[in-house]
Amino acid sequence: MILSYAPGRPLRKEEIEAQLGEALEQINVASKKVLIIIPDNTRTLPMPTFFETISAHLASRAVALTFLIALGTHPPLSEEELRVHLGPRFRDFANVHILQHEWDNPGALSQVGTISRAEIEEISGGLLSEEVPVTINRAVLEHDLVIILGPVFPHEVVGFSAGHKYFFPGVSGSEMVHHSHWLGALITSPKTIGHKETPVRAMIERAAEFITTPQVGISIVMRGSNLMGIFVGDVNECWSAAADLSAEENIIWVEHPFNTVLSMAPPMYGELWTAGKCTYKLESVVSDGGRVIIYAPNLSEISVTHGKLIRQVGYHTRDYFLGQWDRFKDVPRAILAHSTHVKGIGTYRDGVEHDRMEVILATGIPEDTCREINLGYIDPATIDQAEYENREDEGILVVPHAGEMLFRLADGTVPDIDKL
Repeated sequence: MILSYAPGRPLRKEEIEAQLGEALEQINVASKKVLIIIPDNTRTLPMPTFFETISAHLASRAVALTFLIALGTHPPLSEEELRVHLGPRFRDFANVHILQHEWDNPGALSQVGTISRAEIEEISGGLLSEEVPVTINRAVLEHDLVIILGPVFPHEVVGFSAGHKYFFPGVSGSEMVHHSHWLGALITSPKTIGHKETPVRAMIERAAEFITTPQVGISIVMRGSNLMGIFVGDVNECWSAAADLSAEENIIWVEHPFNTVLSMAPPMYGELWTAGKCTYKLESVVSDGGRVIIYAPNLSEISVTHGKLIRQVGYHTRDYFLGQWDRFKDVPRAILAHSTHVKGIGTYRDGVEHDRMEVILATGIPEDTCREINLGYIDPATIDQAEYENREDEGILVVPHAGEMLFRLADGTVPDIDKL
């Protein structure tokens, strides 16, 4: 494993280019078709620098170089969004191609195996009991080498993102999307997020064993817009080292919970499907009976892909769904998982749902829609950020650019359904 890491300070652009370039030159791509799996524009990283550096060092040596954007179920990027995400020169490199994942196109997918029911039961600790078909974008199988590039952050479903998560669900079919997200929801986000070894990570790694194409990992760690480390080599070794660094750089420890959190979504979250991270990363520091306000005046979309189903289901706690499973068992499980992750943990007793915290939208989503989907509403025009700032001692926290930094209590406690 090759690493570039300067403790205590971010890497400069020229350091990234030089050290990444040196690592790339050591990768044998002669006579090979090379696939680079990269994140979409809902992750923070200096993607143009990586795109241009990788293209400059590999395109002339490989038979073909293809970048596959791991959309999961996110909508595809427009030409202008690609230009911003990859840089203005993204069409200027000869022998470089761009693909975007199509999770719902059977022609773009291939089944590589099946995780048996017995394996799923063991991995999930009995929470799930059904076999899971493993499908992957065909491009992964049609290339001679796959390079997986992505930032490692605390993640509500898997613990820490990146690594083979860029296979599943990044460029997989729907089965792994739904099963992995629902398993994470059953365990609950507070018990998953920021932990390296989780049942969902084990599920992903089991699925990755079906992929025989040789792989190289490029795992990176960001803090805000600063790049703090690059790890190149074996996918799992790089991911593990990056997760350790991410735990240092991307977790903020606080001494006490807050009754009000103003969680300010960055522009890269164009829909609630991704802006929900503004709840996930703060849930553990919201007091019982407290509230999270997702502030994003320009956000007006629930989900381009899943909006219709989310409107039908609404946002509820895990136990609300489990307590009425016959009613919800046929809803795609990633929808249910997203719903519970945004809403947070809570109980469902005697036909009544009790939320541990209130989730309020101060966005461009109209009030009647917020009520319809079981979320609170505040007119974003009435929010003055200054009124919330510097009031931590009063139990009020403001989080700019929320969604990537995980907030945890210094004593290590997390919200627990069993204690509600």
